[in-house]
Amino acid sequence: MYQEKLFEKIKEKLNGKSLNEVLSGVLNISYDAAHRRTSLKSKMSLNESVIAAKYFGLSIDSLIGEVHKSYVSVEKTIQIKNEKNLEQYFEDSYESLRLIVDRKDFHLFYSAKDLPIFHLLKGNLLSRFKIYVWLKLLDKSFRNLPFKAFYPKLSTMQKAKKLGSIYQGVNVSEIWDTTTINSTLKQIHFYYKAGQVSFSIALELCNELKLLLDELSEKVVSKKNVFNLYYNELLLMNNNVFVFNKEKQMLFVPNSMLSYFKTTDKETCYEAQSYFRKQIKHSKLLNTSGEKEQNQFYNKMMEKVNVLIKLIEAENFLDFE
Repeated sequence: MYQEKLFEKIKEKLNGKSLNEVLSGVLNISYDAAHRRTSLKSKMSLNESVIAAKYFGLSIDSLIGEVHKSYVSVEKTIQIKNEKNLEQYFEDSYESLRLIVDRKDFHLFYSAKDLPIFHLLKGNLLSRFKIYVWLKLLDKSFRNLPFKAFYPKLSTMQKAKKLGSIYQGVNVSEIWDTTTINSTLKQIHFYYKAGQVSFSIALELCNELKLLLDELSEKVVSKKNVFNLYYNELLLMNNNVFVFNKEKQMLFVPNSMLSYFKTTDKETCYEAQSYFRKQIKHSKLLNTSGEKEQNQFYNKMMEKVNVLIKLIEAENFLDFE
């Protein structure tokens, strides 16, 4: 069954060439021996299967998933333990998306449990802070490093900005709930209280967060249909990301902080797309909502930031009493 599926996949890549002739060359066997394998009269050895799959850029794991629908082949993104790993993560993520993004029919769905990473990679203070937070949580050497002493390498910032730039001008649908902004607010407050972020920097981070909300609000009211922001009051998001065009699709499912399981399995991607569309159907598209509903959402998010600003100012006042 796996052998038959492997040959089906190889045929898709031959452009009319003889399967037996190509296979005999790849495996260094006679034409008759290749014919016995393609006609399923002889079984391919594991070594032969691996050689053939590797030659044609196929995954043995993915074939198992196609034969047994309860199995899905996934690729795990790099586990981040230091800044070098983080830089590689930015580069790998960009390369994963680059080819599929470069199409007019490309679309990206983002279930935004947290602020989508693409909004946080602009090279500003907020970008530097988010990189600081990620490394504080993943790299033991950052344990006692204050934010004012942290400066990412130029190459890290360049690759972060490159990944962030892939989000510009492409069709995006983000689904937010009332808690999407919360983790960033908590991080600012936590590191301020821990003495790792100064009073002035904490307020500056809050103001940059407000600028980001202003920017997203402008995109919503522009009605250009490139950036679509949905608001769901019932479901909690999970940071799943689904990207697709007419020829390719890819699903990213969170594994750990910044690490994802990635799959191109057709059935799994189809199910993910169907689920995203159901979420969207039961969400409110702010782009086409009235001014009242748009302002309610914007004011709700902005008020969360203002509450944090007031809290930090009050705590700073008490510290100096």
